[in-house]
Amino acid sequence: MSDEMALLVADVFEAAGALRRLGEHTAQAEGLTQARWQVLSVVSETAMTVPQAARRLGVSRQNVQRVANDLVTFGYAAYEANPDHRGSPLLTLTPRGQEVLAAVTERAAAIHRTLFAALPQSEITRTRAFLRRLLTELDQHEQADGKR
Repeated sequence: MSDEMALLVADVFEAAGALRRLGEHTAQAEGLTQARWQVLSVVSETAMTVPQAARRLGVSRQNVQRVANDLVTFGYAAYEANPDHRGSPLLTLTPRGQEVLAAVTERAAAIHRTLFAALPQSEITRTRAFLRRLLTELDQHEQADGKR
């Protein structure tokens, strides 16, 4: 790996850490954790099973199960019958969950507008495109190694 690539990897990890901290702070302002926010978000468009949500988030099923159970306990989500699999219910948002997700999403959008105001849209677009290509390469590498 070239020195520039090693530095890029270090920068990506540093940025990811800073964004995770910002996300946690943003979620806490609405009484959530970042993990709860992520699970609410992933099931917001369509109800899905815990294993489906875990695959989508790239985390363990057990981790999502714990978070999903918390969301149900707090009234942000509910389990509903799954017509395709009786043993794996679908997780869906309650009206209260939709409200808190909308609030935290709006809070994050306001922070992002401020945070990214100094960065030209064209640079953001190019950076996203580069990161998507990098993720595609990483995915292909994982598949070639048989880790999926």
